[in-house]
Amino acid sequence: MSLYRVHFKWKDKEVQLTAKSLDLTHPYFVSIKDLVFSDKKTLIINPAEDDIIKAFGNSKHLMIPFQTVLLIEELEERKAALRRFTIVDQESNRGSDLKDWEDRGDAQS
Repeated sequence: MSLYRVHFKWKDKEVQLTAKSLDLTHPYFVSIKDLVFSDKKTLIINPAEDDIIKAFGNSKHLMIPFQTVLLIEELEERKAALRRFTIVDQESNRGSDLKDWEDRGDAQS
């Protein structure tokens, strides 16, 4: 599934929105539906991103005039990457790790 990133001018600022649906069949507007915002919960707030969310966060459908559109990108929707990890038992490996360090000459005196 594709995502669309639309860059446009709004209130003399360049804004970018990401959406799941984009329609270019209207003669004067770019139709954007299903907006996607980052779900990052951070302590640091980006004022520019916060303003965009306040302005467009509750919108279901936007019609942006073609004259204000600067760039439209089609992106692949990224799935969350899963990584395997192993839990190392510190107690059972402590002796073998120390021996490995000594063999390499990394052990501190």
